[in-house]
Amino acid sequence: MEIPFIDFAATGQNIDTLRKAAGLSVKDMQKVFGFGTPQAIYKWIHGDSMPTIDNLVVLAAILGVTMDEIVVVGKRFISKCG
Repeated sequence: MEIPFIDFAATGQNIDTLRKAAGLSVKDMQKVFGFGTPQAIYKWIHGDSMPTIDNLVVLAAILGVTMDEIVVVGKRFISKCG
């Protein structure tokens, strides 16, 4: 059986690629989100965490893409029980 999962590392790379394509610096994004430091954004980029849903909505808007274009979904195979 296949189950979907969010690939944090690939999503982080995607966020960084889209950020650069949009001509935004990490500092620019920090200002948009009102973060005191850029650490949360770096955690997204490095795949250590994911943006919350409300931040994902804003991220999609500032990057000019849909949320589906940001999040990378993979599939895992698991064996059926029983």
